[in-house]
Amino acid sequence: MNFWLARSVAFANQENYLDELFAVYPTVPEGMRQIDPAVWAAVEESFAKKDNAALIRSALALDLFPVKDSYVAYLRRDTSAIARNPKTVARICGRLYEIWLNKIRERSSEAKETNRQIGQMFRNWLRKGSLGVVPVGTEEFAATKENAVLDAGDAEMKTFAAEHLGYAGGKGLDFVARFNGKYVIGEAKFLTDAGGHQNAQFNDSITTLCAKCRAETVAILDGVVYIKGESKMHREATVKHRRRNIMSALVLREFLYQL
Repeated sequence: MNFWLARSVAFANQENYLDELFAVYPTVPEGMRQIDPAVWAAVEESFAKKDNAALIRSALALDLFPVKDSYVAYLRRDTSAIARNPKTVARICGRLYEIWLNKIRERSSEAKETNRQIGQMFRNWLRKGSLGVVPVGTEEFAATKENAVLDAGDAEMKTFAAEHLGYAGGKGLDFVARFNGKYVIGEAKFLTDAGGHQNAQFNDSITTLCAKCRAETVAILDGVVYIKGESKMHREATVKHRRRNIMSALVLREFLYQL
């Protein structure tokens, strides 16, 4: 197994991995969602009248719908379907009546998820000089031969890697650096669970890892991928790609300085 992958697995299973990882991904949820008083008044009125069509319309106006149902997204995108599908509306409203108003308000006020913030967290961590250098813009990065980390958006990093390093991958990049005269490119992912969207995130990082270019490619992965067990991500990382540069952000600095 690749030394850095083995080091990451050991770190996650034997040391204070999560405590240290919080410095990279400080995933504190945002504050509670604010509910528009007028929208909430409409919810209360339609709930009291047991007016299903009005209740579903007012509930759809909430930032977060209070019950999970596969048909809600359709109704949100085509509200004219409410009048044409009374049985579906009645079924969903039945769940709203069942949980009652206080629970509707509680669920609709839940804090926003942190998943959409994670990519920016990695870059913020880099900007703190966590790798021993403060990231710089494209012009300064290209003008020097010294150790450096590129501070740019996904598309700009991809363009730089394509023009200077022969990168032909279809994905944008999260990381472009140069240490000891060697270039390194890759993606950074915090995989919070197994399955679904998280597997897709893992696959994206592996696609970049396997891309052909004139640079070291890395998959900077953190989270459940290092839990020993039968998850698809863990098997692929430690078996199928065991010789490639898969590593935690927490060992990235060690990797870069030994190049």
